[in-house]
Amino acid sequence: MEYLSPPSAKKRLLFPLNGKWSFRANGGANEKITVPFPPESLLSGINRSMGKRAELYYKKTFTLPEGFVKDRVLLHFGAVDQTAKITVNGKSAGEHTAGGYAPFEFDVTEQIRTGENTIEVYVTDDISDKAFPYGKQRFDRGGMWYTPVSGIWQTVWLESVPKSYIRSLRIETTAIYDESKDKNAKNILSAPSAFMVSVKVAASEPADGLLTVSTPEGELIAPLKGGMAELKIDSPSLWSPENPYLYEFNITMGEDRIESYFALRTLDTKVVDGVPRLCLNGKPYFFHALLDQGYFSDGIFTPATPECYDRDVLTAKSLGFNTLRKHIKTEPEHFYYCCDKYGMIVFQDMINNGSYSFIFDTALPTVFMKSFPDTMLHRDKRTREMAIRSMVDTVNRLYNHPCICYWTIFNEGWGQFNSSAMYDRLKAIDSTRFIDTASGWFHPSRSDVESLHVYFKAVKLKPSYNPIVLSEFGGYSCKLPDHSFNLSNTYGYKYFDNTEDLENALIRLYERDVIPLIEHGLCGAVMTQLTDVEDETNCLITYDRRVIKVDKERMTELAKQLKI
Repeated sequence: MEYLSPPSAKKRLLFPLNGKWSFRANGGANEKITVPFPPESLLSGINRSMGKRAELYYKKTFTLPEGFVKDRVLLHFGAVDQTAKITVNGKSAGEHTAGGYAPFEFDVTEQIRTGENTIEVYVTDDISDKAFPYGKQRFDRGGMWYTPVSGIWQTVWLESVPKSYIRSLRIETTAIYDESKDKNAKNILSAPSAFMVSVKVAASEPADGLLTVSTPEGELIAPLKGGMAELKIDSPSLWSPENPYLYEFNITMGEDRIESYFALRTLDTKVVDGVPRLCLNGKPYFFHALLDQGYFSDGIFTPATPECYDRDVLTAKSLGFNTLRKHIKTEPEHFYYCCDKYGMIVFQDMINNGSYSFIFDTALPTVFMKSFPDTMLHRDKRTREMAIRSMVDTVNRLYNHPCICYWTIFNEGWGQFNSSAMYDRLKAIDSTRFIDTASGWFHPSRSDVESLHVYFKAVKLKPSYNPIVLSEFGGYSCKLPDHSFNLSNTYGYKYFDNTEDLENALIRLYERDVIPLIEHGLCGAVMTQLTDVEDETNCLITYDRRVIKVDKERMTELAKQLKI
């Protein structure tokens, strides 16, 4: 129960609220559901559709341990799809209307009492309301669209904090180059000689404190004043997939204490031998990536245990990949912690909203129509405001994770509007990462990369002022019936009867369409995809994660050739 609480600091306590809750769907009978699994999933114990417009009711009765309540009590929800109203002991705690992917919390100190307590959650999820971000959810699921989820799908917990407590952090790292050797040191292929690290603290009440950072050379200490602490780190250990070094630190502020970490790395675009390159830590880096949808056969949006994220990341690494493109879904913090810890770069997509047209958004661009002005697209004011809010919230929430090196704003025209203006808006809140404004097509004037999707023909590169990323390709399908979601329908872009043929075809694809293009400017390639998802069997791993369809040794040997 104790959480980050040394003897010198007042104890923060956690009280998990996962497990059995009372549940009622659309005015029906009372049932029991296992939180945090969405009711459409097997692991929830409900395992059925909630309909196009779900009205859900959750209730949890609990008794807090003696001494749990200190000064303030916070009620946290990892995510609830789509909107939620919460009461504690019959009194309103608050409402959440920012959509189904964003975490939220309420201060429930005034509602919590000694003895038995009751939390009630009233959820509305309207799958037809396309103003809300929805990703791959679709009521008439099939093909590249998946079973929709509703209700609580991430962890729920209570936290006890002191009166003056740390609410959030923003960590900024600024590289310092040794200009005594070259006045243009930052522009040549060199790594920084040091970093300035600043930690900005948002607190419930202003207070001073202390920042302590552990380094290989010993502890570094800096005062926290006015909500900020700064220090310099010489001879930095740079984070990369090959060396995922994390600097652990703690902040003590009054009676509160938290522990966290940061990493030191640089991301730049440089012209090398006449070719624009994406650089990690001052040197051109090839991003060998897999598309990762983040779906699970038994929990849909939610894995059976957090360790499932560890296994996915480590499996991808064991196959030679250094990057995952998290495809139009955000995950709990544990996923990104795994990527930080194990060394897996993340290309993070924003979650699409707005209407979708197969003809305009997929069919025509696949054949010929790659460019189209988007200022007049998706003009509904509410839809645009929700897209902007979701993007800003996503960046602010995930900003401190070093694994995230690349943001994707729009995917294949889905919900795309004013893309160059959206690029500027994102760059204003995060200038430290690469931005792929429009992955696939409908390319805007402002983007850090030229982003291509190629499935049904050989990849050909045209000269570009920006680094070129093949942000989707492959899609080769091999269905294993004993490990498949749907025996009737199969979705992919090329089909193989056995894993040996699949493996050989994938190796040939890389040898033909990826490796030869690296010298001509290709900086990364995102293969579709990590795991099967429902009808989609165009992946390296089955949906139940029980079979890896390719040989690890051959894949790691292939990865050695994907270098710049």
